[in-house]
Amino acid sequence: MDHIVTLDSRQEAALQAAAVKFVALHNGNVMKALKEMMVLNGHLEERLQAIERPMPRRNG
Repeated sequence: MDHIVTLDSRQEAALQAAAVKFVALHNGNVMKALKEMMVLNGHLEERLQAIERPMPRRNG
């Protein structure tokens, strides 16, 4: 883990509501929801890293 995020009470409530909805999408299966979120975050991290890489220069 790169860093720890600190949330205020409003952010924590919004995150809790989103988490409840996400778990509900998985029929209440918290482990399944967690695994899917980890996969989605992995894909997002890969895309962000690809964007951050310097683009090779074209001769032209």
